[in-house]
Amino acid sequence: MAAAGVIELSDSPWAAPAVLVKNNDNSWCFCVDYRRLNAVTRKDSYPLPRIDDALDYISGSKWFSSLDLRSGYWHVELAPDARHKTAFTIGQGLWQFRVMLFVLCNVAATFEHLMEWVLSHIPKQHCIVYLDDLLVHASDFEGALRHLREVFAAIRQCQLFQRERGRWCRPVSAK
Repeated sequence: MAAAGVIELSDSPWAAPAVLVKNNDNSWCFCVDYRRLNAVTRKDSYPLPRIDDALDYISGSKWFSSLDLRSGYWHVELAPDARHKTAFTIGQGLWQFRVMLFVLCNVAATFEHLMEWVLSHIPKQHCIVYLDDLLVHASDFEGALRHLREVFAAIRQCQLFQRERGRWCRPVSAK
């Protein structure tokens, strides 16, 4: 994770425990227990989309493309002054995250808000955002292709999902 730019060394006074949890398929999952951090974090009340609204938006559509923004949260850099709060211990050393991670209590609201901002010029009648999942839809094939191009262009313009180039859409603070 350090080589990928996801974590960095830390000298933070915060330190959450990290553990490996065995998955059902016998693989291992790296987990950090942020319950104490989440307990003292002011909650973001940005709303998630409602299913009944989404059903209204897709009414009349016959062509659908479901897009999953793989590791979407890891493509959003944490503000440098917020990173120390994500510090965790593993064996020897203290590390902190450079990017958002799903287990922080405000990440869902923050990511939803960000994605709605990135795609704000595309009507919900063409693209529905739900966290890191997008549903691009239209009543005809040509419209579906046009809407997909619009979505891809917006994401490309923002450069949100190009971490390997070190570019970020905008930093997100934990405040």
